[in-house]
Amino acid sequence: MAEDLYSALGVSRSADQKEIRRAYREKARKFHPDVNKTPGAEETFKRISEAHDVLSDPETRAQYDRFGENFRQYAAADAARSSEQPRRSGGTRYTWSGGGAQSVNWEDLFGGGFGGFGRGEDHTAELEITVEEAYRGGRRTVQVASPYGGAQGYTIDIPAGAVDGQRLRIAGAGGAGADGQDGDLLVTLRVKGSKRYRLSGADIETDLPISPWEAALGADVSLPTPGGPVTVHVPPGSSTDRRLRLRGQGMPRKGQPGDLYARVKVVVPRTLSKKEKELFEQLRDESSFDARRGS
Repeated sequence: MAEDLYSALGVSRSADQKEIRRAYREKARKFHPDVNKTPGAEETFKRISEAHDVLSDPETRAQYDRFGENFRQYAAADAARSSEQPRRSGGTRYTWSGGGAQSVNWEDLFGGGFGGFGRGEDHTAELEITVEEAYRGGRRTVQVASPYGGAQGYTIDIPAGAVDGQRLRIAGAGGAGADGQDGDLLVTLRVKGSKRYRLSGADIETDLPISPWEAALGADVSLPTPGGPVTVHVPPGSSTDRRLRLRGQGMPRKGQPGDLYARVKVVVPRTLSKKEKELFEQLRDESSFDARRGS
């Protein structure tokens, strides 16, 4: 014996139309074959759809209440015609077929939050990227939670020179629209903090460790950057915190790229060999430089 239609929706026989519609939405989301792949889900979905079709119409509901499961056989000609032709509703009707046609009113199922009569809603997500990814650009996959559970992955193209808070649009990846115009997915980029690089708009600042002799005598040293290693000229007499500017080596921008600032950090050896210690002692005895006076 087939399950009672009220039981299929999980409502009482005195349920009003609001309760019937709410119960249908909840169960349809759970058992729709595109979402639920477990055995029996498809048949359950058909049954709750049938229950909604019958009980949401006052005329067919009254016939079901009077005659029970075989109401179509005993109903008048109007009832027979209504069982053969889908009733008109305010929403657009789409047909899902799986072992037999089953009409699904997506407006009733998902409501305005999943489309409605016009364009579907835009969905939002955030994607955290490194400074290097922001500099070079590239492809990443963003995982977006599905309203049915689980997640959906979308591949996005990050432009070179991306900035924190920048929004990228994936057309048609948002909420479904009843008229076929799906909303978009708006992905906000978040450039995560870096121990090596500090961003200020299009400019990049990074530390440049150098030895005491490189600071005193000057040197050309290699410096890693988001775009690859570059050579920095350290002028003689460079002290810690001196900023060396590399014009145009910052974040890529159309027309005017940013600059790269290398902040000098003089690093002293933790341990000295016997010869190194002798040389430093010799320098101490020979030099008249006083760091406290800066002369």
